[in-house]
Amino acid sequence: MAAHLSNPFSSSSSSSSPFNSFKLLFTILFLCLITIGNSQHLVVSETGELVPTEETHGLPIFSGGNNIGVSSGFEAEAEEWGMVGKKGNQFVVNDQPFYVNGFNTYWLMIFAVDQSTRGKVSEVFKQASSVGLTVCRTWAFNDGGWRALQKSPSVYDEDVFKALDFVVSEAKKYKIRLILSLTNNWDAYGGKPQYAKWGKAAGLNLTSDDDFFSDPTLKSYYKAHVKTVLTRVNTFTNITYKDDPTIFAWELMNEPRCLADPSGDRLQAWIQEMAVHVKSIDAKHLVEIGVEGFYGPSTPNRVQFNPNTLAQQVGTDFVRNHQALGVDFASAHIYADAWLSQSISDAHLQFVKTWMQAHIDDAEKTLGMPVVFAEFGVSTKTDGFNSTFRDALYTTVYKTILDSIKKGGSGGGTLLWQLFPEGTDYMNDGYAIEIAKVPSTSNVIALQSTRLMLFNSMCSTRCHWSCKKRDAIETFLYHTDV
Repeated sequence: MAAHLSNPFSSSSSSSSPFNSFKLLFTILFLCLITIGNSQHLVVSETGELVPTEETHGLPIFSGGNNIGVSSGFEAEAEEWGMVGKKGNQFVVNDQPFYVNGFNTYWLMIFAVDQSTRGKVSEVFKQASSVGLTVCRTWAFNDGGWRALQKSPSVYDEDVFKALDFVVSEAKKYKIRLILSLTNNWDAYGGKPQYAKWGKAAGLNLTSDDDFFSDPTLKSYYKAHVKTVLTRVNTFTNITYKDDPTIFAWELMNEPRCLADPSGDRLQAWIQEMAVHVKSIDAKHLVEIGVEGFYGPSTPNRVQFNPNTLAQQVGTDFVRNHQALGVDFASAHIYADAWLSQSISDAHLQFVKTWMQAHIDDAEKTLGMPVVFAEFGVSTKTDGFNSTFRDALYTTVYKTILDSIKKGGSGGGTLLWQLFPEGTDYMNDGYAIEIAKVPSTSNVIALQSTRLMLFNSMCSTRCHWSCKKRDAIETFLYHTDV
């Protein structure tokens, strides 16, 4: 999100109450799967068909603890905590599809520094796992300023680094993988403007913050930070970051823009250089850019999908950017209430569907890679906001992903912006949700998690939804009124 990012201050920790609002939902799902499977496990045969086993077990339930996943009958919990990879336009783990229902909580590292607020990190992961969310996007940077990770170029605060270590180790306990962003386009948490300040302090003659993308010294600062993070040995797990399967992917930058060069050439060169740099250090993990998804000069026939004319003047170019060597999957963000009118309307929902489908089509037909909609939401500060509209927006996003999955498309998943624990209202930019306080929205999230969990568990990568499935399972997976 471009705006409203703030540095958190200490607040007292409070424990979350059990999420009883989901009991009815999962009781229904339990009965549904018992009926479908005739009280038996469903596994994928050599021909890709779903067949029952002889053993009898129940439906997996999200526990809100460490054992998130499916029951042993779906043979997922016992599998190794493998690295996320990519086959064509699908994410895979242990050769099984891995479709993402996830969230953003950007400030985890900062909260983990202080023992008085560290518990909030665990609370976030507990809440997320209670509704089946499996991926979290968060910052692996804080450049200069309060509780800086990088106090000055290549000078780090070990206490803050240990806090990031804690975040990574704690995520694994809840079976949540992390997309770690390596710097910011915006001034929150330092980012591009802080690198420019460091450069000017070193005597560089810079014309704008966008020199970050082209000045050799500033690029060397960023490259050094990348190497430091990727080669960090976690003090809690003793695992080097570049070897840790808990990390889903590296993100080059949150929402990069380069207004100094609307042609996109400067940013494109930076993306290419930095993606290759990351891969030269860590060839195991996936890499994504972090762009918002605006179309640019390379695809004049696609700029019609941009939310406004400014979007094609910020130096980004969705298709061209993701053709850079070393980039493994595409990203896009969705903020109809910020990009279109400031009052909610059905036009926002139509934009969401059109925007998502355009990017899914381009990711599949042109790029040959998955696309993750890495931020989406609606602000409570938007004129006319109500929870019913938020639920409709979330449902629209999730249904568009399910439609892509059904066709074997490139829709790889979504990450809502953003998930907060209790007691952090003072940081809420309007988009944050607390699971216990928004039961209807939480039910929408949990249903999507269940649908993706079932698909990830039942079908091999050979399936691509062309395998024969029982009608009842297909109905549950695709009909939003179930």
